[in-house]
Amino acid sequence: MASEIRNAALWPDGELKIEWVRHHMPLLNGLEEEFSKELPFKGLKIALSVHLEAKTAYLCEVLAAGGAEMYVTGSNPLSTQDDVAAALVHAGLNVFAWYGATPKEYERHCRKVIEAGPNVIIDDGGDLVNILHNDFPELIPNVIGGCEETTTGILRLQRLDREKKLGIPMVLVNNAECKHFFDNRYGTGQSVWDGINRTTNLIVAGKTVVVAGYGWCGKGVAMRAKGLGAKVIVTEVNPVKAMEAVMDGFSVMKMRQAAPLGDFFVTVTGCDGVITREDFLAMKDGAICCNAGHFDCEVDVAGLAKMAIDVRPARRNITSYTLQDGRKIYILAEGRLVNLAAGDGHPAEIMDMSFAIQALSARWLVANRDRLPRGKGRMAIDVPEEIDRTVAERKLASWGCEIDTLTPEQRRYLYGE
Repeated sequence: MASEIRNAALWPDGELKIEWVRHHMPLLNGLEEEFSKELPFKGLKIALSVHLEAKTAYLCEVLAAGGAEMYVTGSNPLSTQDDVAAALVHAGLNVFAWYGATPKEYERHCRKVIEAGPNVIIDDGGDLVNILHNDFPELIPNVIGGCEETTTGILRLQRLDREKKLGIPMVLVNNAECKHFFDNRYGTGQSVWDGINRTTNLIVAGKTVVVAGYGWCGKGVAMRAKGLGAKVIVTEVNPVKAMEAVMDGFSVMKMRQAAPLGDFFVTVTGCDGVITREDFLAMKDGAICCNAGHFDCEVDVAGLAKMAIDVRPARRNITSYTLQDGRKIYILAEGRLVNLAAGDGHPAEIMDMSFAIQALSARWLVANRDRLPRGKGRMAIDVPEEIDRTVAERKLASWGCEIDTLTPEQRRYLYGE
């Protein structure tokens, strides 16, 4: 067993966190039992790069129960929890991650899990797949396939696929209905405000919140802000989504118009340069900016630092930037994912669905390895419908809910069967 973690002695605290989420993730409970009997990953190595906190750790343990030799790293330097990493090492997994990793350390940790020669990759943002293709192309033939968790990662994969440069089949987990309908909307909506509220200890009611991006994540953030009593402004580049935001009861305008009005700014776009120097110059004194997109490029923190005459910590996970005229702009979690860098991420019950899709998709890849595409292009694969449906049915069952089924006559009426 190999590892590179901060402090192995922290494992008892990490195990307590994992035990807590285990009691609230019934789908993974069931899969852990199934996998331990079937051993679908026996003799295989799985490389995983997902935000390394308790829910991810439990997913790792479920995959290990299925016979996998796990090589684990985080997908963001500020979301790794050192006690959870230690708990996984104590359980016998190979872990390379620690909180606050420098860019060089983060890349080294990612390379470590790829150097192990994985057969399956579970990625969050596309960093592992990118390193595999750029630095270890000789390992590609041994990779059965992989799964991608996020919108940002999927955009990177689809670009590679269009260019016919994607060398392994990748299941687009974020496109599954049981993922983006619930994880992105309800999970992001709650966890972003959990992170903001615990970090700032300020009231949201009566404030103006500017949400950049009205995809599924942005919808969740805006909905929860409204529920907390805020006035919500949405900025968008897609006219259809902007129209939807208007019909959902929100104001829609350009970021430059919203900049002087906002008390809180949350970027949820997956793009870069969303809040720029000109926007900072227009903001009111005390404006608070944070990001809920995967990479820390949506808020131009570096540009703000160059403008500022004073930069200092204001509170844990809050940096104060004083402008020339004395106004202060606050950035949460260095512009990284606020719900994970300044919080515990999505609720366990939500990630139960998302990680069940990951685990079932990994099993599907292994079971169908001889039928997977290996040519140039068309290597980005949607989650099979039966997996999405299975997850929904199991989640409903865990809630004690039953639903109707179509009669043969109804199926003939609808589908001609």
